[in-house]
Amino acid sequence: MAILITGGAGYIGSHTSVELLNAGYEVILLDNFSNSKPESLQRIKEISSKDFKFYEVDLLNRNNVEQVFLNNHIEAVIHFAGLKAVGESVSIPLHYYHNNLTGTLILCDVMKKYGVKNLVFSSSATVYGVPDQVPIKENFPLSATNPYGHTKLMIEEILRNLYVADNDWSIALLRYFNPIGAHESGRIGEDPNGIPNNLMPYITQVAVGKLNELQVFGNDYPTIDGTGVRDYIHVVDLALGHLKALEKVMFSNGIMAYNLGTGTGYSVLEIVAAFEKVTGKKVPYRIVDRRTGDIAICYADPSKAKDKLGWVAERGIEVMCQDSWRWQEKNPMGYESKVMI
Repeated sequence: MAILITGGAGYIGSHTSVELLNAGYEVILLDNFSNSKPESLQRIKEISSKDFKFYEVDLLNRNNVEQVFLNNHIEAVIHFAGLKAVGESVSIPLHYYHNNLTGTLILCDVMKKYGVKNLVFSSSATVYGVPDQVPIKENFPLSATNPYGHTKLMIEEILRNLYVADNDWSIALLRYFNPIGAHESGRIGEDPNGIPNNLMPYITQVAVGKLNELQVFGNDYPTIDGTGVRDYIHVVDLALGHLKALEKVMFSNGIMAYNLGTGTGYSVLEIVAAFEKVTGKKVPYRIVDRRTGDIAICYADPSKAKDKLGWVAERGIEVMCQDSWRWQEKNPMGYESKVMI
């Protein structure tokens, strides 16, 4: 029996695939390469020394999705696939709603048809909107400030309705905060298309000379230095959280949400300073206007994941910066690079 990973070639999907393979799981990866590269698949195999099936499939194509289920014995699904840029979602909301919602509806309908009712869903801390207080607990009110966040919120509600209608389903909603870092080998990491939407790849691309300067979106927030504060989590810790959630859904029924974060918030400028300290690389930056849909402060209370899943984030901010830089330095042009030794 295999675990299907949608979006398995992407940043978080690739790291989770490595950890699942290392733990002895059989995995099947599905991706349409809209925000990922085929090269990551080879690197997953290299790191894990294991092979796996891969399907280049878009979740919007129901017939192709059905073929994956028809030709394999799938026991559970980890669902990463989806568009994920906050700013872009504000510009092209209909595209985000169609892709993220319709893709998930098709996936769940096919899962139901083939009797696969174990699901780990890649949600987001954006479902908390603008929280009244921090740290953020799973029982806080839910809302969203941008179309991307709304798609995550709506999918969570769809999955809750799905469980109410059929209690055989077992679903984990993983609300993760801000993943950064890379595998310690430097062989897989975050390789966004175009100018990065996320902070760390923006920083590393400036440090490697691919971009001239970092744009800091706003310095007038009510924070320690006026820049936005986020809970940054190492992508390998996040991947291990998916393993724990998978174990949970395989052996219990129900639907439960879990925060995956460290419980510590860092501002943009604190991250820049930590990166410069660890790497010795200067990161020039320029303050620009706030980005539509952004909030001031967001960090997790991760105690529920510790209590219910036995999961704790272990890697600190310096390791996150070191591993991010190792990936970028070895792969200055991302997966298209000739690897630097």
